[in-house]
Amino acid sequence: MCSISHLTYNRSSREDRYSKIKMGKEIPQTQAILNCIDLSNPNIDHNVDLLKQSCTDSGFFYLINHGISQDFMDEVFAQSNTFFTLPLNEKMKLLRNDSHKGYTPVLDEILDPQNQLHGDYKEGYYIGVEDNDSLHHKPFYGPNQWPASDVLPGWRETMEEYQRRALEVGKALARIIALALGLDANFFDKPETLREPIAILRLLHYQDKVSDPSQGLYAAGAHTDYGLITLLATDDVQGLQICKNKDAKPQIWEDVTPLKGAFIVNLGDMLERWSNCTFKSTLHRVIGNGQERYSIAYFLEPGHDCLVECLPTCKSDENPPKFPPIYYRDYFSQRFKETHADLHVYSKQ
Repeated sequence: MCSISHLTYNRSSREDRYSKIKMGKEIPQTQAILNCIDLSNPNIDHNVDLLKQSCTDSGFFYLINHGISQDFMDEVFAQSNTFFTLPLNEKMKLLRNDSHKGYTPVLDEILDPQNQLHGDYKEGYYIGVEDNDSLHHKPFYGPNQWPASDVLPGWRETMEEYQRRALEVGKALARIIALALGLDANFFDKPETLREPIAILRLLHYQDKVSDPSQGLYAAGAHTDYGLITLLATDDVQGLQICKNKDAKPQIWEDVTPLKGAFIVNLGDMLERWSNCTFKSTLHRVIGNGQERYSIAYFLEPGHDCLVECLPTCKSDENPPKFPPIYYRDYFSQRFKETHADLHVYSKQ
């Protein structure tokens, strides 16, 4: 387990935070205890065991010593913050396009429509893959939108370098996942999976509002991620919560404490599907406490033409495949449309 004893954790402020939120039928939050995987550990078997335990329990874990320096992470956060401090009219010039690249305004995304009054109290910026000209006709590939260099000098270069480094971390982690599923370590290292992935960097800025679940108000509504794995870097403002059993009545939500220098990693729905539910994709949300919060999510997804079907090590006569095969492009396009506002709403404003 990761030690968080060195982190500042103010219990009274936490209790005050939740005294402001009408929790309805929810059970008061507890602190999540997550495994900590050290990517520099030469004992690969130890990491495989830790990951397997994490992926069958909470679906979340910390990843440390991943090779991206704290100085560089600080620079990425600083550049992200400079974008979100631009005037709204400047940000709207970079509104996400049909390739799903660019700016997403506050309330644009509604992740839990059954329980949310309106969209999330967050704004974001999508940056995706654009270095392969042959892929530009496919959704989620193609050119990114970039702020002008005279407005945000060095911004593009910083984000592109972060994408390169995060992809290497994701590939290293995918090798451990493959071993944990009884596969060859290079199983995911194929053109249709992680050599030409739908790798999406998303910068996020949460508003300084207090969430109220009883009124359907969230910084980010409860959801599971779409794809393979998510690498999340956060500032030191708490807000992320996980629910290990989404079917529990009432649901039990656990706070995930930020760990400086670590990624918070979670599995996506597609890996749960691929593994025939051997590994789990866990429900999570963000609860605002009146403070601004910044995070950087890197979503590592299979390639556009990847056919996702039950892994050979995850099925048997007693445990047949639970899902039919599906091309990732079809699955991802549908999930994206379900959670984001139609772009036409902005042309009417």
